[in-house]
Amino acid sequence: MSNTPSAGDVVAAAERIAPHVHRTPVFTSRTLDELLGAAVFFKCENLQKTGAFKFRGACNAVLSLTDEQARAGVATHSSGNHGAALACAASLRGIPVRVVMPETANPAKIRAVTHYRGEVLPCAPTLAAREKSLAAYVEESGATVVHPFNDAQVIAGQGTAAREFFEQVADLDLLLTPVGGGGLISGTALVAKDQDRGVRVVGVEPAGADDAQRSLRSGERVANTAPDTIADGLHASLGPLTFAIIEQSVDDIVTVNDADTVHAMRWFWERLKLVIEPSAAVAVAALMQGKVDVSGRRVGVILSGGNADLDALPW
Repeated sequence: MSNTPSAGDVVAAAERIAPHVHRTPVFTSRTLDELLGAAVFFKCENLQKTGAFKFRGACNAVLSLTDEQARAGVATHSSGNHGAALACAASLRGIPVRVVMPETANPAKIRAVTHYRGEVLPCAPTLAAREKSLAAYVEESGATVVHPFNDAQVIAGQGTAAREFFEQVADLDLLLTPVGGGGLISGTALVAKDQDRGVRVVGVEPAGADDAQRSLRSGERVANTAPDTIADGLHASLGPLTFAIIEQSVDDIVTVNDADTVHAMRWFWERLKLVIEPSAAVAVAALMQGKVDVSGRRVGVILSGGNADLDALPW
């Protein structure tokens, strides 16, 4: 694979990870369809292994390692879901894994990493602290870094969710995904534009962490310096690789505020009886708040994860 993944790399990733990932179901809501005047389909990556789409990319990256690379193990920094996914993927090959996590990380997500026998290294809640701690460990151990999103193998793996989606639901006009570091929407866009250039791909992010929207509209990659949102999985800023794909293949990025995200999350739990976390609920909020024109369209939404902290629900 080159440094920039392609739709063909997503196909290869799908074949590589098929024995290990769930082919997640698609849910619908007649109530929401009537409210929006659209046909909405939810791809339930909250029901994926480790509770999030992240397992797809981590699994593809780990299974792509040579035997020599695998012996030294893998390492990453993560706010939670990618760390748990990488730990679970590493267990498939019986290799060591270290996850650098901010001290302020969701306790449920820290527990998930340790559940899969990943070793957690706490650090200050800044990107600089994460990268410094990770670099020190990699220099000492020789481990391979599997970046949460700015990695071609990870992006290709994340794109397999959209590939399945197109197999499960015909004639989608629009795909919505949450946006943090951009791995999911990058993989989704690669697949969607390969399937049909007319399919719109729109990202959703919190208003308090809107680097992707600002980057796409300005044409220059900008960073979140102090993200402020309940959607802890969307604190990350775009990487060079994800920004390049987004700039070329994503049609728009919209934002929602946290109050609307919490409302959408609770509505979803109550009506569809499915647990989604705030980072997934942003996409539902965008629909409910009319941030995207969906009238008369067939809309696919990738629910990115369901790892909510049940000890600290936002209602």
